[in-house]
Amino acid sequence: MSDLFVKNCMLENGEKVDILILKGKIADVSPFIHGVSESVPEIDAEGWLAIPPFLDSHFHLDATLSYGIPRINQSGTLLEGISLWGELKPSLKYDDLVERAENLCRWSIAKGTLGIRSHVDVSGKDLLGVEAMLHVKEKFKDLIDIQLVAFPQDGLLRSNCLENLNNALDLGVDIVGGIPHFERTMVQGAESIKILCEIAEKRGLLVDMHCDESDDPMSRQIESLTYETVRLGLHGRVAGSHLTSMHSMDNYYFSKLLPLMQEANIGVIANPLINITLQGRHDSYPKRRGMTRIKEQINGRLKVAFGHDCVMDPWYPLGSHDMLEVASMALHVGHMTGQNEMKECFRAVTQYPAEIMCLDNYGLQKGCNGDLVILQATDTIEALRLKPSRLFVIRRGKIISSEEPKSSNVLINGETYKVSFSKKDFSWTQV
Repeated sequence: MSDLFVKNCMLENGEKVDILILKGKIADVSPFIHGVSESVPEIDAEGWLAIPPFLDSHFHLDATLSYGIPRINQSGTLLEGISLWGELKPSLKYDDLVERAENLCRWSIAKGTLGIRSHVDVSGKDLLGVEAMLHVKEKFKDLIDIQLVAFPQDGLLRSNCLENLNNALDLGVDIVGGIPHFERTMVQGAESIKILCEIAEKRGLLVDMHCDESDDPMSRQIESLTYETVRLGLHGRVAGSHLTSMHSMDNYYFSKLLPLMQEANIGVIANPLINITLQGRHDSYPKRRGMTRIKEQINGRLKVAFGHDCVMDPWYPLGSHDMLEVASMALHVGHMTGQNEMKECFRAVTQYPAEIMCLDNYGLQKGCNGDLVILQATDTIEALRLKPSRLFVIRRGKIISSEEPKSSNVLINGETYKVSFSKKDFSWTQV
């Protein structure tokens, strides 16, 4: 726990403030803080944007950075990715899993992503991945809030891995996962949801299920998930990840489904980069975008967060764990370019995942953890546009990553122009 005085910040609401962190907690947020001890280290944000850390509410640390091992996903489909992962699993080694996940965690810190909810496969012959990810979680606990989800990748009933899942929870995995649409039948999918939600209720745990990650409009396991949430009193403790079949559902059915999700207080976690990449692969033209109905869900006052899901793994060959890239894809795919809509997309990688993940003391208010990121941007919309430098990444009052401001020197007719692409370059006023 450290002390730090951050001067000249711009908050999301446009307020210019100083932020004082003492013993790892935010002690004051106000304009022109005076009387700070000279022993407290000081940095000048120079008017750039201060935000709480980015959060990735859906990821797969056990598979990350394994792209090309043992081969490349040539079709680019979800099912080939699952098959490829099945080929890789028998040859996985503990040290390789740890090394790749630790590398990704370092990338995350550099990008200002200090919270990750990672699904970990429990459907294999052992719990090697679980043990490796628990090691990584412990090693990085002072730097990143890592939540682990017991995830039966090949289906709870289809792969007969209930014992593995329970053993993973006994070892310290935090959250109950599932993949009901991958069971052999819709009936078995609903049965798996019932079993898994009852486990979560009995253990007092959260639930986060891959749900309806399909182009099939008849994939409606979210119905069962909302039902079991209400039946067991799990309101606000359950998230549905992906929910891509909603993209293909007719509007009438969606109008029935939305109130059920509202009643259950279901969290929604879309994965824009991966959904736009994997879905619609069986379409000719027109091609469906495949992302769930985030605009309608947000307007329906559901908690909607975005996950990165994959970085250089069997399902996705790209990525650097930049949550601004995720939010930017979402606003494009979701036609959310209104001012308030873009701000909502930014909150879907900060505030809203914090609520779904039930993180305590998150934010930039007095009493919150001294965790923040200084971005080379003047506001959140500019951050979405530029995906700028993370000038400082701060955890509990300690600077754990820093980056120089970016600019280009453009030479025209003997004159040098410094270009940063920021509105700070403008001599005129813009919204």
